Amino acid sequence: MTFLAIKAENLSKQYKIAASRYRHDTLRDQLAQGFKSLLNRNGRPSSVSGYRDNFWALRDVSFEIGEGETVGIIGRNGAGKSTLLKILSRITKPSKGRGSMRGRVGSLLEVGTGFHPELTGRENVFLNGAILGMKKAEIVRKFDEIVAFAEIDKFIDTPVKRYSSGMYVRLAFAVTAHLDPDILLLDEVLSVGDLAFQTKCADQAKKLQQANATVIVVSHNMFSIKSMCKRVIYLAEGKIRFDGLPEDGIALYEKENRLSTATWAQWELKNNGVQNSLRITEIELLDEQGATRHVFEYGERMRIRVGFEALNEIKDPNFSVSFFRADNVACCNFNAAMDGFIVPSVSGKGSVELLTPPLKLVAAQYATNVIVRNAKSAQLYTAQVGERFHVRHHVLNDHYGVFHEAAVWSWGKNASGVATIAAQEELNAHD
Repeated sequence: MTFLAIKAENLSKQYKIAASRYRHDTLRDQLAQGFKSLLNRNGRPSSVSGYRDNFWALRDVSFEIGEGETVGIIGRNGAGKSTLLKILSRITKPSKGRGSMRGRVGSLLEVGTGFHPELTGRENVFLNGAILGMKKAEIVRKFDEIVAFAEIDKFIDTPVKRYSSGMYVRLAFAVTAHLDPDILLLDEVLSVGDLAFQTKCADQAKKLQQANATVIVVSHNMFSIKSMCKRVIYLAEGKIRFDGLPEDGIALYEKENRLSTATWAQWELKNNGVQNSLRITEIELLDEQGATRHVFEYGERMRIRVGFEALNEIKDPNFSVSFFRADNVACCNFNAAMDGFIVPSVSGKGSVELLTPPLKLVAAQYATNVIVRNAKSAQLYTAQVGERFHVRHHVLNDHYGVFHEAAVWSWGKNASGVATIAAQEELNAHD
């Protein structure tokens, strides 16, 4: 018989936004507001007299998760994933509905949550363990194992304010995992660890699964979701869009989020007078032979085909394609004008295509961004976030930076101490 570990009943969370519009901190502001109220013909408070803009981060979310299930939560940024976990963890209260969990809960929602920056790693292990509900004797018994897992034994007596984000998350996960929780909630933070540590975390999560623990994973990494989860809940605009098999949920998520206007460009497009004059209709990711692909090996070339529709003739458009990592780090850019590719004008339906050089990006998930400006980059016509893809390598990941390009190495020294024996020919042979 399977018992329920987590139950959500009509969970809803409302936030008030644009609060700064309604503040009247000075006498001048208050007098101006009073004057506006007097001018209001209907005798009702004007729209700036109080909060009128509300945002529902979650809306009537209901589901049940049984003991031992591993469930992935997916969705775009702002879909309500983190809000859901914070409500379940009792970090924040729902505006409506209720959520309940059965058993000992361990959560890793934000890097360094529960850590005091002035305390050492050792002191924070005891502090964080106590916050999570561990007894002092239990922490003492598991302390060496926690430190070994986090791989920070040399820095355990260093204040955590001097830790890198990777050290923070390693220690935080080590404490949480050794809590032996009945329920483990993970929100994307593991992406800051290196490949070896991510593998260690995945192995630890599998051990918890084998012990019949319930695990919820929030991630933009579909590989992690597919490998760890047998069920996916897809959130869109604060509501459940799908609840079922990972393959079906991920396919729906990727289909519905193939194209969207970049957040930073929305205001500029709305106010520059050319909104919708050029529309991106398709961003296709292909291999060098023209087959559709979403996973590329390090060193492969990639074709990107951009379909568009121009409602009016646009002269001298400049197309650029950028790759952004899942943590929104801009990794590279291909610019038609900079590459000497000139398009005199476009109108109606059409497409442009580029073939990248061999991809030297480290293993990670990336999103494509297509931007079209005029030749002088003064006028923005469109900025679209397109399909995501993965670059695969057995060693290189974001622990090594954004990309890896082979250097020219030399060995040996002459009398002046300068390296003289070049390895360029050997390097070229390997390429």
